This record gives sequence, structure tokens and C-alpha cells, in this order.
Amino acid sequence: MAKDTIEKPGWRTLPLGDVLPAGTAHEFKTGDWRSFRPVHDAAKCTNCLICWIYCPDSSVLVEAGSFKGFDLDHCKGCGICAAVCPPKVTAIAMIDEREARKGAQ
Repeated sequence: MAKDTIEKPGWRTLPLGDVLPAGTAHEFKTGDWRSFRPVHDAAKCTNCLICWIYCPDSSVLVEAGSFKGFDLDHCKGCGICAAVCPPKVTAIAMIDEREARKGAQ
């Protein structure tokens, strides 16, 4: 008895999906994904810039060797900056994004 075989399409026959052109995420504002927002306490900051080194989104802004703020258009709220801030300093805290937006209104 012969088995009926069904020819399945290969990957070459699949239509292209959502393919973005090569480049950087700088062109896309991704900060709206954030659940938590970093908040900086300038009085505690020693400008060690460890947060800048570890930020995966380049969202920590530095000017002339000093912390200047966060690029909230691209920060995704991962909290790495707060986690690497030296324990005796803790100049960065993560707060709920919804609460931060309420306070800004």
C-alpha cells in the first residue's frame, strides 16, 4: 500500500514578513513600552557613570563627563541603571510609569 505524501512548502516559498531595514532603534521611539521609569537624585550622584556604561539602550545622557538625564523616548525601563548604581549611593530609583505620568500632568 502506497502512502500519500503531501508536499509541504519550504521556507523559500513563504512571503516576507515584517522586515525592517538595517539601522538603529534611534529612529523609533520605544519608551512607550516602559512599565518603570528611572528617576535620578542629583544630590546623591557621584557621576561615576556606571549607569551610562551598562545602559543597553544608550538612554543615559552624559555631557562633559557628567550625568545629564535620561532619554525617555528610548528608555525601556529595564532598571539596569538603578541596579548598577553603587549601593552606598543609589542615585537612581525605578518608579511606576503610570504614577510618573500622573505626576507630570
